[in-house]
Amino acid sequence: MNFQCTVGLSNKHVHLSKEHIDILFGKGHELTPIKDLSQPGQFACDEKVDLVGPKRTIKGVRILGPARKESQVEISLSDAFTLGLKDVPVRDSGKLDGTPGIKLIGPCGEVELKKGVIVAARHIHLHTSDAEKYGLKDKDIVKVKVGGPRGVVFENVLIRVNDAYALDMHVDVEEGNAAGLANGDIVEVITE
Repeated sequence: MNFQCTVGLSNKHVHLSKEHIDILFGKGHELTPIKDLSQPGQFACDEKVDLVGPKRTIKGVRILGPARKESQVEISLSDAFTLGLKDVPVRDSGKLDGTPGIKLIGPCGEVELKKGVIVAARHIHLHTSDAEKYGLKDKDIVKVKVGGPRGVVFENVLIRVNDAYALDMHVDVEEGNAAGLANGDIVEVITE
């Protein structure tokens, strides 16, 4: 059954472990939420770090909270080129084996990640009840149709199902811009 959902464009950002928050921002530092994100409990933080690659540095990259078990950096393919990182894979969040690392610089210290840099796979978050309603399960792959003058059909869109999720599609800002999308636009999910 096809259905519609909103879309959110994801710019480069960093998820940090508690250990790395302490190193980058000072022992015992708590992240400062400034804006809730589309997924319940997720938020953009006031804190930012610099990403230092082999070629260049990207300054002021936003941290997203809450703290995670493992630090992860999500960038676009253009960001990878700017930083001088090769072979940054398109991955589902949290799938970090075999990914390149990067240096993070905060106001109180530096962290050299051995792994953790990905280009996030386009995906749709679904609450368990929505997944049941639409006949989908975690890790299914669907297509998404975008209308308008730059309309496209996104292939290989990953379904992510969890009781804590709210229905929303996430694409990186490059993919969204190429399709003429803005935050909150409605797209059609094709399940057949």
